Amino acid sequence: MPESEIQSVVKRVAAEISRDYQGKKPLFCPILTGSFMFAADLLRELDLDSNVSFVRYSSYAGMATTGQVKELLGFPKDCRGRDVIIIEDIIDSGISMEFMIDQLKQQKPSNIAICAFLFKPGSFKRNYKIDYIGKEIPDDFIVGYGLDYDGMGRTYRDIYVYKG
Repeated sequence: MPESEIQSVVKRVAAEISRDYQGKKPLFCPILTGSFMFAADLLRELDLDSNVSFVRYSSYAGMATTGQVKELLGFPKDCRGRDVIIIEDIIDSGISMEFMIDQLKQQKPSNIAICAFLFKPGSFKRNYKIDYIGKEIPDDFIVGYGLDYDGMGRTYRDIYVYKG
């Protein structure tokens, strides 16, 4: 996916969020490390006041999920009563996001929305709504624009299918 298409997707998603949260001050929680580029571009495109607090969870080793989600930096304690929007780079099986939603619910936010730059519907095996989807993609392993293979490829401006 070329950089021009990436930026077009970011602008569309930002417009949708800005429309839906006009007059509100949501708390955005980008998931590190993968979503940092998407989150930065998205947040700059928004037309609303907001707060940002990064969180970090991990479930991957190489090209496969371990099936175990580890909390490395959890959600902030000031989520109670807030509209919280989780920003994720990619959702495939949905296991990690389900774990994060359960963790966030303990903070008692007024609303939780999910924003994913990329979504693999063929891999998704959970039962929660993804409120904002940038683009649906096939079940390929990809790198670039924050997405990596063992830490490599995050800084590519375009997105590529990793062949191994």
